[in-house]
Amino acid sequence: MTWSEFFAMNGYALYVWGSYGVTLLVFLIEIIAVRHRRKLAVRQLRLMNESGDAE
Repeated sequence: MTWSEFFAMNGYALYVWGSYGVTLLVFLIEIIAVRHRRKLAVRQLRLMNESGDAE
């Protein structure tokens, strides 16, 4: 088996490599979304903590 045959995947290369690409994209979007939600939660907790200290 040559490298070109491996990457061609017997005619299924577009499906296989496309699936890997979509999966990678979804993982990256999820990581970004989790970081964003964490930042918002930390900010909200800080605001709640600060408002509780003022009373």
